[in-house]
Amino acid sequence: MDSLITAAARALAGGDPLGALNRVALRDDPPALALRGIAMAQLGDFARANALVQRAARAFGTKEPVARARCIVAEAEIALASRDLGWPTKALDAARATLEAHGDRINAAHARYLESRRSLLIGRIDEAAGALATLDVASLPPALMAACHVVAAGIAMHRIRAGEAREALARARDEARTAGIPALIAEVASALVTIDTPLARLIARGKERALRLDDVEALLASRTLIVDACRNVVRNTGTVASLATRPVLFALARALAEAWPSDVPRQMLIARVFRTKHPDESHRARLRVEIGRLRDLLRPLADVQATTRGFLLIPREADEVVVLARPVDEVHAALLAFLADGEAWSSSALALALGASQRSVQRGLESLSAADKVQSFGRGRARRWIAPPLPGFATTLLLTTPLPGD
Repeated sequence: MDSLITAAARALAGGDPLGALNRVALRDDPPALALRGIAMAQLGDFARANALVQRAARAFGTKEPVARARCIVAEAEIALASRDLGWPTKALDAARATLEAHGDRINAAHARYLESRRSLLIGRIDEAAGALATLDVASLPPALMAACHVVAAGIAMHRIRAGEAREALARARDEARTAGIPALIAEVASALVTIDTPLARLIARGKERALRLDDVEALLASRTLIVDACRNVVRNTGTVASLATRPVLFALARALAEAWPSDVPRQMLIARVFRTKHPDESHRARLRVEIGRLRDLLRPLADVQATTRGFLLIPREADEVVVLARPVDEVHAALLAFLADGEAWSSSALALALGASQRSVQRGLESLSAADKVQSFGRGRARRWIAPPLPGFATTLLLTTPLPGD
């Protein structure tokens, strides 16, 4: 490898893409193409970066399998950064196997890290943890070690383990400072801010307050009966009743929990759940039927008793009843959460991350766009969506990931 290629590679490793381009910008040999692509990715021009890395991979061909595998890993990282979550993961698996077979331990570990980060981004927390667990993180270079600790912190945050997340971020901060890469230091600093930012609301006895990760962890460990409006479940000390596919029943449970320890008048329940201002006997009959269904589903956790004017939620073992709600009452709050990470998302990537159909995501985006809450650019498959961050809230969490036992 000639001196310019070596110098450019060192510049990229130190987070200096302009320095790398100064050395190889006018060259079209495969190593230079690969380095130019990585530099353009660090500068945020993902389309050009992807084209350059693909040209480099084709130029290396089958005669240089290690160099070609490194290009595939770089292509996967560019896809992840540009939120192209449908990128073929089998190619990354094959590239990692090639790198491992030829003794390129660091780049193979980087490939495994990318697998873990992608799984975390689309909410597959167990897969992310499994991929990360295969790495000997302590033996990696500082930059890659810091990145792995950031992923470990993300996994802990999604599992609502504040202590583990703080420890991982503290290690990431130390390693990022050792690496001396400004972008990495900024990413860790942003994660440290997130962990101390409210990510949910607690509604109890007619009052609301914001909750941080530590607060949510303490709440989930308490004897409180929680109507979880982030996951549409009712939970108490390990017992969970899912109402995710029963929106009417969940609306009833939330209304009863918000009013606890008081009852809720029948008229109010009908207006809130059935969305009518002029109820008749058919609505009252339907309310009785739905209350019966709710009573059956909540039997291990609580009872729903009829009162003179309405219905009352009575917990069986809990000392308190609360509602755990998203930071904002928005129908498409989960969409806003992903978009507010500052990256440009495609509707297909959002559908994959949310586990929803692409058409339903597109309808949600169109609704948010009509309300001036999101913006788009590009056309067709190149169309991307962005949104400004929600001030004061950890929008990338929003407690959308199922907890263990859900």
